[in-house]
Amino acid sequence: MDHASFLGLSQELSEAALKGADEAKLIETFCHRVQAAGMPLFRGFVGVDTLHPVVDGVTYEWRRTRDQIAITLYERATSDEREDSWHASPLYRVYAEGNRMLRRRVGDTHRPGEFPVIDDLVAEGATDYLCWAILFTDSVTASEEDGFYASLASDRPGGFTEAEVACLDRLMSGLALAMRTALLVRTTESLLSTYLGADPGQRILRGQIERGAAEALSSVLWFSDLRGFTRIGDTTPDALLPLLNDYAECLVTAVHEQAGQVLKFVGDGLLAIFPIRPQDPESGPAACRRALAAADQARRDVSGLNIRRSADGAPVTTFYLGLHVGEVYYGNIGSPTRLDFTVVGPAVNEVSRIGGLCRALDQDVIVSKAFAAAGGDPGRLSSLGLHSLRGVSRPQELFGLMPVPGGMASSLTADAISATK
Repeated sequence: MDHASFLGLSQELSEAALKGADEAKLIETFCHRVQAAGMPLFRGFVGVDTLHPVVDGVTYEWRRTRDQIAITLYERATSDEREDSWHASPLYRVYAEGNRMLRRRVGDTHRPGEFPVIDDLVAEGATDYLCWAILFTDSVTASEEDGFYASLASDRPGGFTEAEVACLDRLMSGLALAMRTALLVRTTESLLSTYLGADPGQRILRGQIERGAAEALSSVLWFSDLRGFTRIGDTTPDALLPLLNDYAECLVTAVHEQAGQVLKFVGDGLLAIFPIRPQDPESGPAACRRALAAADQARRDVSGLNIRRSADGAPVTTFYLGLHVGEVYYGNIGSPTRLDFTVVGPAVNEVSRIGGLCRALDQDVIVSKAFAAAGGDPGRLSSLGLHSLRGVSRPQELFGLMPVPGGMASSLTADAISATK
């Protein structure tokens, strides 16, 4: 690769990263340009750690004989087999010894049996293998091993020339920086979506970050909490976090699959919205139907979860749910140093009060008159009469929700239900 090609590839990587190219595109660009410059690559590989609640790392593999990059995600719950494979890899050797690069060339430094992955590549025709470990040491790191790990393999007789090795070594820092830029964008999007919700996360990234900036929004409001949560916490405190995670997964999944937005967890409580578009007369009834469909799905999923938890001897429960329709303010609320993107307004307080009446009225789901009027399924609603809500001036008519056949059954035994009251 001559000097002009070197500079051209370095600039192309920088511009692609600035334009938002994803990691796979960056690696593909790099491998194609290196090959076009006369270096006979037949495999390129990059592995990076990720700052993500579930995904521990991602690997990207380019092959000359393949049309697209192969991407593999690794979850945080690592297996012994994966750890053993990592510790046996040349990339780990470079990291552990604090080096930058390692080379193994057939007929020279390659020793069969030293690294299984290199032996496998040699069996496919590789003649030379280079790998790098470039650690990330800024504040956005997941572990001490967090960094950019890459390898290149050639099948040309004699492998890479010394000049090519030097050129590739210089290029690797540019690729690592471009990858880091792309990863930080993806990490920011992922973490904001995970911790704040998809819509608030996107709004914040688009610059809606001014304190007190909010918009009026008509919405179906969902507030749920777990039955007997305090008692379970008092009697089996070690089981509390696994229980919260198991039931939250059922509820959040159901809300998300019906285009709802989970905004906040408050202990065992969950606040979500199903936005309504005022200019669309069908939007209100559709949002109500989605909320009811989410409630039905959550009940089915919780029923299945209770069967599994009961079999394991773990405590089980169900959830109470209040549904309401009203106007809220949706935006940034808080202090200059700690903001929250959420909804506020009387309707938020009302839906929490409605959900809080479930136990007293012996109902799993209670909906407001406003919800019923906006499009709640009248065939499934049964009036519970007028009830006072704390902080609300006038009593409101509330409705219980009758189950759909096969969709609202609970797997809790009578003894288990009694234990959670």
